[in-house]
Amino acid sequence: MNRPIFLGLVLMVAATPASAQLRSNPVTSVGPATSSLWRAPWIRPIGSLLIPGTGQLLGGHPRGAVYLAIEALLITRALTFNTEGRRDRGRYRDLALAVARSPFNPVLQDTVFEYYEQMGRWVESGPYDVDPGPALVPPTDARTYNGQIWLLARTTYFADPDQPPDPDSPEYQRALAFYASRAIGPNFRWSWRNAGLEQDLYRQTIAASDNAFRNATAMLGLLLANHVLSAVDAVVTERLRGSARPIEIQTGLDRETGSRTGLRFLAVVTIGL
Repeated sequence: MNRPIFLGLVLMVAATPASAQLRSNPVTSVGPATSSLWRAPWIRPIGSLLIPGTGQLLGGHPRGAVYLAIEALLITRALTFNTEGRRDRGRYRDLALAVARSPFNPVLQDTVFEYYEQMGRWVESGPYDVDPGPALVPPTDARTYNGQIWLLARTTYFADPDQPPDPDSPEYQRALAFYASRAIGPNFRWSWRNAGLEQDLYRQTIAASDNAFRNATAMLGLLLANHVLSAVDAVVTERLRGSARPIEIQTGLDRETGSRTGLRFLAVVTIGL
């Protein structure tokens, strides 16, 4: 649905002749302060770190509006992706309950995400216990999830996985404990048998939900970058204020073909020497 983000930061240091200083954006063009607080050297960087663009706008630099616009866009995208992820999560859980789990009359309807991942990989969980008696007897059909877990337990703890030791032996009990801690219990048993189309839809929906949540997290990373870049901008501007070295910073987002979110974050900094 979406592809990886490209986050680019380009820093260019260019020699600027003295006659060009008036055409650039010199750091000396600071708006009038209403109090000594606003003239403090730390107020603008802190303001930009908290709300991107604040320090630039306090200093009379219009690029502060760009930081604010980027902040609003990223917050909107993050909320949108999060909403899409939650919507698709509800869809694949409802589908699993209505198709794969309904024949087993489940009482509990929800559990950890890893369980739903395994439902997309395996057609059947298989029974938890194949013996109606009090003893736990795991299934041996390795085509099911539980059967594969029992095979893994036997391979790990038995000298020969095809020749189980005495059920009272320590090896057998350790293998049984391994199986019991990882197998799917009766209340969460599933089967997609004769429901291949539904399982394909389930896989697509769970992938869409996962991608949406990843994109929401990526938007949070871009939000952090916007805060940091705005603060760095304010620090550099403050440090060069009053000097003969003008600074010009251009920031923005544009669309990037082949990226996960379709956005590219670009900052170009030009400092006159």
